[in-house]
Amino acid sequence: MLLTDTHTHLYYETDAAKRHDLIQRCFENKVERLFLPNVNSATVPLVLGLCNDFPGNIFPMIGLHPCDVKKTSDGEVLNYREELDTLRKVMGDTRFYAVGEIGIDLYWDKTTLDIQREAFITQINWAKEMGLPIVIHCRDAFDEVFDVLKEQKDEKLRGIFHCFTGNAEQAQEVIDLGFLLGIGGVVTYKNSGLDKVVAGQDLKDIVLETDSPYLTPVPFRGKPNESSYLIHVAQKVADLKQVSVEEVARITTENSKRVFGI
Repeated sequence: MLLTDTHTHLYYETDAAKRHDLIQRCFENKVERLFLPNVNSATVPLVLGLCNDFPGNIFPMIGLHPCDVKKTSDGEVLNYREELDTLRKVMGDTRFYAVGEIGIDLYWDKTTLDIQREAFITQINWAKEMGLPIVIHCRDAFDEVFDVLKEQKDEKLRGIFHCFTGNAEQAQEVIDLGFLLGIGGVVTYKNSGLDKVVAGQDLKDIVLETDSPYLTPVPFRGKPNESSYLIHVAQKVADLKQVSVEEVARITTENSKRVFGI
């Protein structure tokens, strides 16, 4: 059995010994493919360091997280544009497997919608130019994200809707646009409603993720998440679909290979 965590922030653990233990627990639980999104230019070296240490198991993505699309203290927008310029230059030097995580987040700050939207579109265009998928962060902004995706839709637009927690109608919109649903720990939460949505989806439209150290699945909810816990997400999906966990691992890993090209 081979499991793929399509979205994990392993590099947030800065203690080398603890990070090594996290990775070893992944391998013990058959989570042997992991994709890391940076969030800004400062985290790129952390992502690449881990990928260089485990070149057959850990793979980098690159993008500017919407929460890092900020104005300077005097209201200017040069800060995020400089971040984008820095990331674009890095993309020319290293192989990345997706542009992400990118998108729109209106949970923390609604006043930056205009520049979040601009940064989102800019990075979508990078992905199209380089033939890469995008990995979308969307929080309290489903309509805003979909407005952008519908505007930008063409044969090159593809990717993963990270941390999908929407309803069945929204899931179908994601799939109709050619995206995969990124399913994580929320599917194990009793009152999330995501279990009912996932039960109605075809496994060919799903990839698994942890978003560690966030969104820890049951039975570890309340503790920091880690990629080894992906086995609990996979088991929940298997229960919902009434198939073996090995079948869930096989199909979702094949889906990840299709979207990332590795």
